[in-house]
Amino acid sequence: MKRATLQDVAERAGVSAGTVANVVRGYRHVSPKMRAHVQAVIDELGYRPNRSGRTLATGRSSMIGLAFPDLRWPYFAELAHVFARTAEERGYRLLLMETGGTADGERSVLQDREAGTVDGLVMHPQTLTAVELNELRGGVPVVFLGEGSQPVGADQTAIDNVQAARDAVAHLITVGRRRIGFLGHESGALSNTSALRLDGYRQALAAAGLPYNADLLVPRDQGDAHGAELAVNDALDRGLVVDALLCRDDPAAIGALRALQRRGVDVPGQVAVVGWDATIIGESTLPSLTSVAPDTRALAERSLDLLLERLEGYAGPGRHVTVGHRIVYRESAPGSDSVVEADRAEQLSEG
Repeated sequence: MKRATLQDVAERAGVSAGTVANVVRGYRHVSPKMRAHVQAVIDELGYRPNRSGRTLATGRSSMIGLAFPDLRWPYFAELAHVFARTAEERGYRLLLMETGGTADGERSVLQDREAGTVDGLVMHPQTLTAVELNELRGGVPVVFLGEGSQPVGADQTAIDNVQAARDAVAHLITVGRRRIGFLGHESGALSNTSALRLDGYRQALAAAGLPYNADLLVPRDQGDAHGAELAVNDALDRGLVVDALLCRDDPAAIGALRALQRRGVDVPGQVAVVGWDATIIGESTLPSLTSVAPDTRALAERSLDLLLERLEGYAGPGRHVTVGHRIVYRESAPGSDSVVEADRAEQLSEG
């Protein structure tokens, strides 16, 4: 039996081959009615994209690179999974790469993508400056993920870290907490992520008329849960008194839970704990972990939208997409969606 082709689908559906290709790739500008019509014909004919044929015809690999600093980090591992599923829906596969969060690693990823292995790249930079990133961007489309340095004119997707921190602290204030600490940032120079989250923390305190107290900041020397546990223990030994902790990430929050529990401190009775990233491990901690949840599906969808639009010929200014976030309320800092307006919508700007 002859295998159905993209042209077969186009003729049966009464549309152009380009429209069929856009439906197969999940291109977001196809109307729901047209998408449903074309998909019904695809299902009827049993059409499956021929990746090897498309590669020969277009010179493209149907592969997208995804570069993260450290794939052992729970947030990046879970986000990579979402990206893989979303790319597959658009007819692409992912090539996962790890930069180690180093300048050499980031340079290597940006230089290697020119070898033709991938059609485009989504990258979470941590170390290279905006100037260096711009010099290395080359001809293959790149979308930068996260809040690090970004070249002018580049496409970027991120969450609003400042507003998310404000929302998390506002929740803690609303449920009666007044001595709120900030845990888990770097003990040396702050990363962009830490700086933004700390800024949001300070803004929320100011908005509620609460003083900012540097004694309530608890940095860690190691960026994992164990490092956070050591940091909390040291802070408690020095006399730290808090009734809540906003943590830079879920590993920091898990370390805080361990330290507090070993000291016999009740969570959330005496100290409420809020993490960041709402990774799956937070469902299984004891108590389960309240956490800031970036809209990871939107991060993947919008990053790939921007990238595929570049591949289709868009040559306009850089787009900066800020996706939504919400607070996932669990046992470590109970609440409800009515406590704080924490479900933020997507925003788009150009420049």
